[in-house]
Amino acid sequence: MAKPSLSSLPLDKIAALTRVQRIAICIGTFLLFGGLFYYLIYMPQSSQVSELKQEFEDIEIKLTKAKAASKNLKKYQKQYNDAEGKFRLVLRLLPDKKEIPSLLESISKSGRHSGLEFLLFKPAKEVPKGFYAEIPVKIEVVGGYHNLAMFFDKVSRLSRIVNVSDINIKKVKGSKKAEGNLKTSCVATTYRFIEDAKKKTANGKKKKKKKG
Repeated sequence: MAKPSLSSLPLDKIAALTRVQRIAICIGTFLLFGGLFYYLIYMPQSSQVSELKQEFEDIEIKLTKAKAASKNLKKYQKQYNDAEGKFRLVLRLLPDKKEIPSLLESISKSGRHSGLEFLLFKPAKEVPKGFYAEIPVKIEVVGGYHNLAMFFDKVSRLSRIVNVSDINIKKVKGSKKAEGNLKTSCVATTYRFIEDAKKKTANGKKKKKKKG
């Protein structure tokens, strides 16, 4: 194929055109090449830049959320560790079923060593409360105010948790010997750890892991 030469170009025809026509041809040629550049080069590159920009913004949002989640994770982990520590401490203060008789005996001894006379010492039916159970003990004693205060102090110093409630104090009527004595009724509630609750919790966690 013969290469086009300057002599083959219609220069005479272009020269014959008016100035306005030549300007129009130049503008048309510019617009043609400009359009080709826009559609063939600029648009694909612009689209790629937009996609990369959107991808970057998405990753930036995810990174921000991940950082926030990381901070919250540390916070919740600390709260969990603190709660677990407190829970373990409480468990140490809750006797198991085997220790209950000796604990009740300790309460009774505290009263006798304080100089009180027991009229009633009756453990009631235990009340389950989840991982622990309440064991209320109905108590009636006779003795002086000082003896009563000593008894409550001894109970508060026991290694296990014992709460004294529903305290009712009356003066003892009768002989001179009974003068100054007080008849006191109250409920001493102790608590025991329920082993079954611990096993159920552990089994529940294992089942969740298997399902997961």
